[in-house]
Amino acid sequence: MRVRAKICGITRAADARAAVDAGCDALGFNFYRGSPRFVTPSQARQIIASLPPFVTCVGLFVDPTPDEARRVATEVGVGVLQFHGDESDECCAAAGFPFIKAVNISNAEDVARLAGRYPRATALLLDAAVPNLRGGTGATFDWAMWPRDFAQPLILSGGLTADNVAEAIARTHPYAVDVSSGVEGATKGQKDPAKLNAFMREVRRAG
Repeated sequence: MRVRAKICGITRAADARAAVDAGCDALGFNFYRGSPRFVTPSQARQIIASLPPFVTCVGLFVDPTPDEARRVATEVGVGVLQFHGDESDECCAAAGFPFIKAVNISNAEDVARLAGRYPRATALLLDAAVPNLRGGTGATFDWAMWPRDFAQPLILSGGLTADNVAEAIARTHPYAVDVSSGVEGATKGQKDPAKLNAFMREVRRAG
């Protein structure tokens, strides 16, 4: 089974189109105001309206109420939610959409302990644990901690670039990879088409 790829932190229509043209499977839109990649629902809706069919759009949230997440997702037109806060499984499910739960990894025991809290997640996103930050840090974690024979699909995130994603896939065999800062230029939230294409070439080569 091939490895999927999500380009997260989309803030501009041109970046969304470049990511789709490069061959990504999904785009992520960050509705967390504390992020440099924050977009308003109105901005995200306009970008999504410009996309071709068969691209999955994911809404990223940090500790929203279920009603807030549902309202934004419905208004914008995303089909999947991604939670990066301290939300419970019940809170995530109550929003009424398929959801991915991000799990920050600092040791091998974290995966089983934290993943067991989210049985209704359609997938778990494993990211590096960085104090006081909620993803998009560019930090990697030790891939040797990657769990094997795990029941839920696992998405690899954290510090991925075109230079290391093939090795990361070979070592972890994830369902998908997720990248944000690794395909950006000097400005956070603005994707670099050359980096997008290089990243996707490496994903296809490895997966």
